[in-house]
Amino acid sequence: MPEQVASAESTESTWHFAAPRAELPPGGVYRVRVHGRRIALFDRDGKIYACNDLCPHEGYPLSEGNLSGRCTLTCNWHNWKFDLETGDNLYGGDRLAVYPVALRGDEIWVDLAEPPPSERLRQVTDNLRAAFADESYDRIAREIARLVRLGGDPLDAARMAIKWSWQRMEFGWTHAYAGMADWLTLYHEYPGDAERQLVCLVEPVAHAAFDTRREADYPYPVDKRPWDEAVFTTAMEDEDEATAIACIRGALGAGLGYADLEKALTCAALAHYQDFGHSLIYVAKAGQLIELLGPSVTEPLMLSLVRSLIFASREDRIPEFRDYAEALGRWDEPGKVEMPAAVDWRGLGIRSSLARTLACRCAPEEDLYRELLLANTWNLLHFDYESQDRVRVPVSGNVGWLDFTHGLTFANAVQRQCSRFPELWPRGLLQMACFAGRNASHTVPAMTDDPAAEDEIRDPKEVLDSALESALNHGQGEYIVAVHLLKTTVAVREEAERLGGPAAAILARGLNRFLRAPLRRRRPRRTAWQSLRFVAREFGDAGVGEDAPD
Repeated sequence: MPEQVASAESTESTWHFAAPRAELPPGGVYRVRVHGRRIALFDRDGKIYACNDLCPHEGYPLSEGNLSGRCTLTCNWHNWKFDLETGDNLYGGDRLAVYPVALRGDEIWVDLAEPPPSERLRQVTDNLRAAFADESYDRIAREIARLVRLGGDPLDAARMAIKWSWQRMEFGWTHAYAGMADWLTLYHEYPGDAERQLVCLVEPVAHAAFDTRREADYPYPVDKRPWDEAVFTTAMEDEDEATAIACIRGALGAGLGYADLEKALTCAALAHYQDFGHSLIYVAKAGQLIELLGPSVTEPLMLSLVRSLIFASREDRIPEFRDYAEALGRWDEPGKVEMPAAVDWRGLGIRSSLARTLACRCAPEEDLYRELLLANTWNLLHFDYESQDRVRVPVSGNVGWLDFTHGLTFANAVQRQCSRFPELWPRGLLQMACFAGRNASHTVPAMTDDPAAEDEIRDPKEVLDSALESALNHGQGEYIVAVHLLKTTVAVREEAERLGGPAAAILARGLNRFLRAPLRRRRPRRTAWQSLRFVAREFGDAGVGEDAPD
């Protein structure tokens, strides 16, 4: 198909010459470039239509499409359909840009006028919301790119994602918000790099869309009561959402902010060894997100955070972790200073790990923290990833890489929050010991068959920079995996920069192994075996014993 490059008669006018009328045959199509844009002209029963030649789906030429019915233009690549008169998408995606046409003698002219910037930004917001509702990754990316191109605040994309999602998270916070804090922190590290910055905006917005797609609203209690930390703490312990939310609403209504409530939230997150460390991680990330996005997100983030803490599992109440409460109760007993060393936790189960940590309680807290962090890093370095392929494993043995990363990301949150509130160090350290003990049974002493495990790391910064680049182009189909790659890298980088020296090299080695080793997410045969076993016990089959706890 011929293509003609047309020049505008006047750059001050929105009307531009497109093509001689003779170039557009009856019922035909003609492609032309007008004022820098690719335009497709169509003749339909003597009437001329003009539209952008790029399909808004993936940019294929609409001039190669079909015109049918009253005036329906179909892109033949993916069957998207548009009303050529209005630009409406009949398939359910982005609208098509259409342009007024005028015939001036033997010349076809098109009007490329754009709506005012405020109207265009409104359209982008509406389109982004539609893309968010569909969890359409590519559309979300395009709309955020348009938002930036039109001079809007790029961070508004994240603010809108929170606005559209927070009441649709049935149990409060998800990894989408925790990851958003890290993505937006990374966003500020790439000033002037439009491509990387767009990744840092699209990933958290799309993750929030995924976590809330097709979800209903889950309303929050609307009552308020004066802020009282003791009342709030009791409500959280009693899993009394109505009272806890009323306290938060009252605090925010009185002008208090995250900083005023942070201690109470941190205490609630560390009140139990709970929710695989998510609670404390979420409290730390809430502060970062509010700082990054401003006061408009404070209420939604705080209310959904409280809901997630209310629903958090309290694992210190199950048999494996019941020694935690006793260890915590003995923390202030007098004792001698016994200096910790990460090697002392290797291979220790939960009870022994807690006992070892309690024995070192008189050592400086930062020293004990460092060694527990390195002990959890050793676990990451020695995770038996072949265990991922075993079939006959009880449900309690469903442990994988992401479980091991929580030993490090939780530790990073402990460092952040317990440094602010030192009286909480005993809880944070003992809970780090719980992580070390729960993962130890899934490690192997040596990794001679895994070169990545024992690689010497000469420059931790090089490993960390490479890991961040990998996170920006992760190639993962699951948001939960992508966000673990990012948040583990960010946590390790922060701790490596803080500790430096040999500790930084060990942390980098652990991260390096995680990033290079195989990752299994679905185990069909194991699930089938576990399900058959479960149902057999449910039906009372003789000879089927109980699965052993981990």
